[in-house]
Amino acid sequence: MSTQTVSAEVAVSPTSPSAGRPRRQRPTPKGGRTGAWAKIQPLAVVVVTVLTMGVPLWLVVVTAGKSQAEAVTPTMALPAKWRLWENFSEIWTRGDVPAGFVGSLLIMVPAVLLTLLFGAMASWILARRAGRLNSLLYAAAISGLILPPAVVTVVLLLRQLGIAGTAIGMICVYMGIYLSTVVFFVTGFVRNIPLELEEAARMDGAGPVKIFSRIILPLLVPVLSTATILICLYVWNDVFYAFFVLGGQMDTLPLNLFNVASAGLYLNNWHLIFAYVVLMSVPLLVVFMVFQRKIISGVTSGAVK
Repeated sequence: MSTQTVSAEVAVSPTSPSAGRPRRQRPTPKGGRTGAWAKIQPLAVVVVTVLTMGVPLWLVVVTAGKSQAEAVTPTMALPAKWRLWENFSEIWTRGDVPAGFVGSLLIMVPAVLLTLLFGAMASWILARRAGRLNSLLYAAAISGLILPPAVVTVVLLLRQLGIAGTAIGMICVYMGIYLSTVVFFVTGFVRNIPLELEEAARMDGAGPVKIFSRIILPLLVPVLSTATILICLYVWNDVFYAFFVLGGQMDTLPLNLFNVASAGLYLNNWHLIFAYVVLMSVPLLVVFMVFQRKIISGVTSGAVK
């Protein structure tokens, strides 16, 4: 038998490693359009996102740096001479920025911390206990996400309690509004924490408070960071609830901006209004930069296990 015949038999032998193994065929896009679109799609998404977010931001910053004559009609054009720091200096005194900043901090910091603490504790209980009653309690706890609060009733109740127009009353309102957000985020996250960690701590003699503070709470840092960003954003920029609850008896940055803009003090002074907006946004940008690495992990951690 010749060498060529043996080689042919080996090539077609069913016992050879390549025999019977189907070859993988690469999908061929129709007309090449699918492959081109797959390359262009990420770039298109980036461009649309940049335009959607960048154009309004550019308009605010550019208008904040213009003079009053240039800012009468806000445009995308650069100012002839940047007056950003001069505008900041003017609104710092005329807009009561220090008083508004202190008032916003006095309300936001306790409201956010207490909301996160009580929301995390409630989520831990709701995630660890099963039953129809527990399901009803969870549904009631997150109903605040879709049910609007009764502002008139809340204001009347605060007046009866004697805390209307105070920081304590405003903190209680924010806690009642945004506890649902924390419970919604944290409950799914707690369900993914192994129950064996708590059982081991109980065997070592740890009580519920120690288990929550030493084991559960440190593991909730990613999702609580996400909730912190959201609640800080809502509370810091709120005008609606603060307008009815505080009633002008306490200064906050959004209320001061609303008051001076509606009273005609900044009429046609768009450069000062936009400068106020830029200055008011700086603290939120700082908070976002601190917690940005944990935002995505906090959003997705409760979704998968």
